[in-house]
Amino acid sequence: MFRADSVAGLGVGFLVGLTGVGGGALMTPIMVLLFGVSPRTAVGTDLWVAAITKIVGGSVHNRHGTVDWEVVRRLFYGSMPAAVLTLIWLHFSGISGYHDSNMMALLGAVLILSAVATLFKKQFHALGNTLRDRAPTQFKRLQPGLTVLAGAILGFLVTFTSVGAGALGAVMLLYLYPKRMKPSILIGTDIIHAVPLTFIAGIGHLLLGNVNYVLMMTLLAGSIPGVLLGATVSTKAPDAFLRIAIATALTFAGVKMLA
Repeated sequence: MFRADSVAGLGVGFLVGLTGVGGGALMTPIMVLLFGVSPRTAVGTDLWVAAITKIVGGSVHNRHGTVDWEVVRRLFYGSMPAAVLTLIWLHFSGISGYHDSNMMALLGAVLILSAVATLFKKQFHALGNTLRDRAPTQFKRLQPGLTVLAGAILGFLVTFTSVGAGALGAVMLLYLYPKRMKPSILIGTDIIHAVPLTFIAGIGHLLLGNVNYVLMMTLLAGSIPGVLLGATVSTKAPDAFLRIAIATALTFAGVKMLA
């Protein structure tokens, strides 16, 4: 189990550092489908793995200057309150009795949505560029508010399913900031935003008893070196191939979760 967990962590960590995608979107279904972990525990454990892993990857991107801190702050204004409110709702709605089948269904739907977002990332980017060029003043005026809204959506999804900060967050940023989000900046900004978000969500799930500490440590043993390697080579990766490979994996996992 230790070796399998660590190898899974290594692969997922590498994808997180390389693309900004793959944390909860791959790790959570791996824990549920391959290791037999309950969805609640998989979500809580993955949030801690993601938080610690992305600190490492985010530090690399920050040193390279590939983080747009203004965009990160705007996302925080939406994601932090949304995460806290979601945790409060989970607590008072009785998360301990939450049906795992419902959690799996929601995870499956978000995974498939993430796959679509990954495949059509360039099209969303092109749409954002078109709207930006047609009405630049209005587009810029709406950017802050829409970024806060995007953060709120991500805050709920990440807290509830551990999925969304990578693929969906990247597509939202490409649409909202088509001129500013160069590939390496997009990845760095996406990862940095996810760090405090996953920590807050992770603390909430920890208090709810949804964290497997042993599994978390074995996954981290692989994911930390993986994310360092991925972040280091991210500027040289063949983007089209990675998009197709990740979208295929997400679709397969999503269908299996819904089955």
